[in-house]
Amino acid sequence: MVPLILVLLLALILFGAGFALKALWWIAIIVLVVWLVGFLVRPTSGGGKRGRWYRW
Repeated sequence: MVPLILVLLLALILFGAGFALKALWWIAIIVLVVWLVGFLVRPTSGGGKRGRWYRW
């Protein structure tokens, strides 16, 4: 009985880890798209030069 419970617990942990990794991949893709959009759509500054979208 104990090995069966251990196997089921291991399967549950691996399923949870797989779901978390898939969610992290989607979050990483969304952050990359937002970064690319912010990089491409930069505001122009006063002298006609393109300004940086970040402050540093």
